[in-house]
Amino acid sequence: MRRTMNVRRISVSLVLAFCCLLASAQAKRPITETDLYRFVWIGNPQISPDGTRVAFVRVSVNEKKTGYDTAIWSVSTTGNEAPRRMTSGTHDSAPRWSPDGSKLLFLRATEKDGKPQPPQLALLPMNGGEAWVISNVPKGAGSPAWSPDGKTILFTSSTNAADLAKQKKDEAKPEPQQKNPSPLPSTTAGEEHESDVRVITQAVYRDNDEGYLDPKHHSHIWTIAVPASPDDKPQPKQLTTGEFDESGARWSRDGSRILFTSTRVAEPYYEPITSELYAVPATGGDITKIAGIKGVIGDFAESPDSKSIAFTGELTQPVLSYKQAQLYVVSTAPNSVPKVIAEKADLDIGGGIGGDQSPPRAGGGRRLFWADNKSVVQIVAEKGSSNLRRFDVATGNISDITTGNHSIQSWTTTPDASNLVLNVSTPVELGDLYLVSAGGKLTRLTNINQQLWSELNLTPPEEIWYQSFDGKRIQAWVQRPPDFQQGKAYPLILNIHGGPHGAYGYTFFHEMQWMAAKGYVVLYPNPRGSTSYGQDFGNIIQYRYPGEDYKDLMAGVDELIKRGWTDPKKLGVTGGSGGGLLTNWVVTQTTRFQAAVAQRDISDWAAWWYTADFVWFYPRWFKAPPFQDPADYAARSPITHVANVKTPMMFILGEADYRTPPGAGGEQMFRALKFMRIPTVMVMFPGETHELSRSGQPKHRIERLQNIVKWFDIYLQGQPNSYLEPKQESMSKSSTQ
Repeated sequence: MRRTMNVRRISVSLVLAFCCLLASAQAKRPITETDLYRFVWIGNPQISPDGTRVAFVRVSVNEKKTGYDTAIWSVSTTGNEAPRRMTSGTHDSAPRWSPDGSKLLFLRATEKDGKPQPPQLALLPMNGGEAWVISNVPKGAGSPAWSPDGKTILFTSSTNAADLAKQKKDEAKPEPQQKNPSPLPSTTAGEEHESDVRVITQAVYRDNDEGYLDPKHHSHIWTIAVPASPDDKPQPKQLTTGEFDESGARWSRDGSRILFTSTRVAEPYYEPITSELYAVPATGGDITKIAGIKGVIGDFAESPDSKSIAFTGELTQPVLSYKQAQLYVVSTAPNSVPKVIAEKADLDIGGGIGGDQSPPRAGGGRRLFWADNKSVVQIVAEKGSSNLRRFDVATGNISDITTGNHSIQSWTTTPDASNLVLNVSTPVELGDLYLVSAGGKLTRLTNINQQLWSELNLTPPEEIWYQSFDGKRIQAWVQRPPDFQQGKAYPLILNIHGGPHGAYGYTFFHEMQWMAAKGYVVLYPNPRGSTSYGQDFGNIIQYRYPGEDYKDLMAGVDELIKRGWTDPKKLGVTGGSGGGLLTNWVVTQTTRFQAAVAQRDISDWAAWWYTADFVWFYPRWFKAPPFQDPADYAARSPITHVANVKTPMMFILGEADYRTPPGAGGEQMFRALKFMRIPTVMVMFPGETHELSRSGQPKHRIERLQNIVKWFDIYLQGQPNSYLEPKQESMSKSSTQ
C-alpha cells in the first residue's frame, strides 16, 4: 500500500514537473531586435599561468546605446563560481597575465573633454590595490605582451618623433591664467599651423575601419620596463623604425628577441601580396629575416624547445580568387626553408564561421599553439563548423582536439598547453567559455546571458543539403518560426553571406533568429565560392562571380518550396557586402522575388575597382583592370542589367563604408530604380562603416534590422507602406493615368 502511494506521488511529481517545464516553455517569448541592447559578449579570453582563472573582456551596450562598454572580468576554471569584475574602467581591454600571475596587464582608454583618448598600458596587482596607467605615448599602445622573465612589456604604437616633440612642448607650456573672453581664437605671430590637407601618393589611402590612412605614422615595436609601483615612471623605448608596419609581435621563448611579421615593400599592391617573418633583438638593433613564402605569413608560434617556428601561410602565387591557408614549420636556424605540414589536407586551416555577434571592441585570443615539441594546434573550419585540430609536425597526421556543431570564436592556453579554454558559440548560444577536458569534453565556465536567454524562445536551425543544377551538393540552414506548423507555407527570406569567400554555419545569428520570430522562414546557404568545403569549391567562382552561385541560391529556394515550407508568391532576398552584390544580381536575373534588401552592396564593378579601400592590381577576381577589359566588368555588374528589375528594393548603406562605397553600389541602383518608378528606399547610416551589422552603433544595428524586416512585411505580409507619403503616392498615381 505504501509502495503504491509512493509510486503515485512520484507520478504526480513527474506530471507537475512536466507541466512546469511546459508552462516555462510557453512563457518564453520570441526574440526581438531590441534584445541586442541586453546582449553581453565575451572576448579575448586569457588563462592564468597556473590555469586556475580566465580573464576576459566583457562587452555590453553603453547607456546611450551609441557604443560599447568593455571591462576586464575573470572566472575560475573549476566551473563552480560566477564571473567577477576585475577593472573599473569602461574602455578596458586586452588582458595579459604576468608570467608569475601576480599582475594583470591591460589596455585602458579614457576620455578628455568628451573626446576618446588613445589606449595606454595599465597594471593591476593581484594582491590588492587599484590599477594604474604606466604609459603615455601620444598615439596610444596596442598588442601588449610580457617578456618571459616578467620584467619588460612589448607593445606597438604609431607614435613618431614629431608626436613626442609636440607632447614635450605641450607639457612645458604654463597653464593659462584665464580663458580668452573673445569668441574668436587668438593667434600668435609666427605660430605654426598644422595643415588638415591630405596629400595622397599611395593607391591604398583609406581603410574601412580606420578612415584615411596617415603615411607619417607606422605601427612599430616598443618596450617598457615594468614599474614596481605607481610612483615609478619608466620611459618606453622604440625598437623598430622606418616606413613599414610591424604586426603580430611576440617574444621569443628565451626573451632575447621579438618576432613579428611585416610586408617590407613600398607599394605592395602591384604584385601578389607577401609578408614575411622577422626578428629584432629585445634590446634593439638590426632586424633579421627568419622565413618567407610566396605569400602571406599569418599567425605563428615558437616551439617549447625554441628549435622551430610554426606558422599559418597563404600562397598568393599563382593568383587565385580563393586559396586555403596551410601550416608550415621552419627551423630557427639561419637560412632555413619552411616545410608544409599535412600538405595534402584539403582544409580551411585558420578559418572561421561568419555571424553577426562577434564581440565588438574585444578581439584577440586566436593564436595557434604548440601542444608539445612535436605537434601544433590550429582552428579548422569545415562544413559550417569550426574546431581545433592537432597537426603532427613530422608526419602530418591530424587529430581532433574538439568536435561538434559549433563555432569556436577564440581560445587560450597555459604556457605549457596543459589547460585549454574556448569561447564557443552555437545557433542558440551567443558565446561562453568552456574548459576542454580529457577526450575533448567541454565543461561550461560561464553562462553570461543566462537571464536574458531564460526569457527567450530560441530554436536551432535545421541543416539541409540539396543538389544544385550541376549536381554539386549545397549545405544550408533553415531558421523556422518558433511556432512553425508543418503543412503551412510561410513567407521566405533568402539571406546571402558576403565574402564571397565566407561561410554560414553553427553560430548564433541574431538576424536569422529575429526574422524567424517575425514569421519568416529564413534560408541561409553556402553556395559555391564559400569556404570550409575545400580548395576547388571555394575557387570555382574565380572570374565567374556573380554567376553559377546564383543558380545554387535558386536551387535552395526551390528545395524549400518543394518541401512545402514556403509560399512561392512570398519570396524575399537580402544579403550584405558580397551578399549585397548577389542580391542586386538576383533581381536582375529573375522576377520571382516580391521584395529585396541589398546591404553594403556593389552594383558597378568598375566603380568599385576605382574607389574601394583596397586594390587588386593583380588578376584575382578580374583578369585585367576595367579600362583594359570594360566588357567583363559590365557583364558582371548588376547596374548593367538594372532595366530587368521589377522587384521593390531597399538599400542599407553606411556613409563611412570604404569597403563597398555607396557610390559604387546602392546609390546607383536607387537612382536607376527611381527613374524606372520601381518602389525603392535608401537607408543611409551616418558614420557607419562596412561593419554596421557586426559592430556598428547598437541603435543603428537595431534600426537596420527594423528597416529590413519592415520592407519585407510590406511586400510579403501585406503591411501598409509607411515609406511612401500619401502625397507622393497620389502624385505617382496621377502621373500614370
